[in-house]
Amino acid sequence: MLSPRTRRTLASAGMSVALSSALLSPAAPTQADDAAPAATSSARLNLGDPDLPETRTQKTLAPGVTLTTIHRGAPDSSLFWTAEVAVPSDSPDPDAPASALSSQTAAQAVAAKLQTAGVDARVEQVTSPQLADAGGQLGYRVRAGHFTAKADGASLLAQIKAAGYASSTVYTGWDGDAGTIGQTRGPWNLDVITIDPRQYRGELSASFGPDLEAPETTSQLAAAQHAVAGVNAGFFVFDPAAGAPGDPAGVGVYNGKTLREPVGDRPGFILNGDTNATSIQRLTWHGTVSAAGASVPLTGINRNPGLVRNCGEKGDQPTDLPQQDVTCTNPNELVAFTPDFGATTPSGAGLEVTVDAHGTVTAVADARGTAVPAGGRTVQATGTAIPQLRSIAHIGQKLRVDADVVGEDGRALPATKDTSVVNGGPLLVKDGQEDVTVRQDGMVHQGDSNSFYYGWVHKRNPRTFAGTDAQGRTLLVTADGRSTNSLGLSLKEEADVAQSLGMVQAMNLDGGGSTTAVAAGSVVNTPSGTSERPVGDALLVLPDRNDQAGRRP
Repeated sequence: MLSPRTRRTLASAGMSVALSSALLSPAAPTQADDAAPAATSSARLNLGDPDLPETRTQKTLAPGVTLTTIHRGAPDSSLFWTAEVAVPSDSPDPDAPASALSSQTAAQAVAAKLQTAGVDARVEQVTSPQLADAGGQLGYRVRAGHFTAKADGASLLAQIKAAGYASSTVYTGWDGDAGTIGQTRGPWNLDVITIDPRQYRGELSASFGPDLEAPETTSQLAAAQHAVAGVNAGFFVFDPAAGAPGDPAGVGVYNGKTLREPVGDRPGFILNGDTNATSIQRLTWHGTVSAAGASVPLTGINRNPGLVRNCGEKGDQPTDLPQQDVTCTNPNELVAFTPDFGATTPSGAGLEVTVDAHGTVTAVADARGTAVPAGGRTVQATGTAIPQLRSIAHIGQKLRVDADVVGEDGRALPATKDTSVVNGGPLLVKDGQEDVTVRQDGMVHQGDSNSFYYGWVHKRNPRTFAGTDAQGRTLLVTADGRSTNSLGLSLKEEADVAQSLGMVQAMNLDGGGSTTAVAAGSVVNTPSGTSERPVGDALLVLPDRNDQAGRRP
């Protein structure tokens, strides 16, 4: 057992959850404990052509913590920029949007009209690598042109627009087409932070910053706690129309307090800051609000009632299944808030009950929007949940709010203040085997032409992922993308890389513009945006409390 550590104490009461030591214990080492294992697997990455050049640079950040920077491949002269056309839907619905992929008939019709307008358009079939529950033929795309530089395509984009179609310039190195991804020459840039719990004497933790509803950059979250290293973590609300920006879009447990409920049964990345062991489980939850022997079901925690980012809740419209980057709605909700949410709760029509630190109802308001008392909470009701809450909540009466995160064994996870859980998905590796569950975890959209899958799963993007190896070490990995200097990874390639690094359990975290790795006070990767993106939360490697130079407050 590692020595006790300084922990950040949140200023409010909340719903708590924790995990059993059995679930969080490191895997049995495959070598003697006094050995000094390499920070990552020595095997070359299973990425692109097998003969590609690959270099690794390793830096020790703290005893038991290393940063390995991997460069693989080199610029490939066969890759080029091209215009990709948005194909109008062949659905009878006149409002159906254009998309990157379509049927062969629709794609050929668009290509023919462009050719009549003088554009040398081509139709390409898109076949995606087979994953655990999806893959294969996705559809057809329309492309035109062959450019050395992105700017060279401007005149062709204007010509396509004049013909009545929208288009954008894309780099063929970002394609994740089956049959070609294993032949790409690269380049790729990855950063791997490895934490060995047998040597590391700090604390693995997750942080969302001062409050849930306002995002901060990964480097800000790391600096606030003097972290040795860290990466961005879970999905979060980005658009105000989808809820409170910065709010986790899936399970969020911090210092043992459940501050956001899971999405469906998507995987959660679980950290035990006492042992520095991590694990991955599919998590669900249940919650209630009760008083005087009567109770009503809780539908959410610390999020805007009626808006469910990534869906996955019973009663959601248009679906109660997980749907990545979709905001479902539910007019009838009962949502609890802790002071961690922000200065005030969301305002609007409905009912809000305020409960003090002793669990006593102090106010019942016929509108939503108030400050949560220190150590207390509020509960908001909308639609049919309003009379349900009103019937059990009365000033001066005790009101209890319970929320349990439930593990794969169907039991509530036992409590510990050292536990953090961040959301993500899909699963990448389970028990040493690739198990990329994109359909189960909501990356296959209902009623979509596979265009979301094409952009999010199939194509190469910046990625962040995490997991453990057979020695019980935790690996936090970022892969740069959306540039010609680093192509990014498809989800299939992400799983391949996880296995190459020796990971026996791995899951995808938030990626794209959020992908950020921080070490020794600096951003060490190249985020894909013009600047580092503020995020919902981060996984942090906190220093040993005895490290005076990095002492946490």
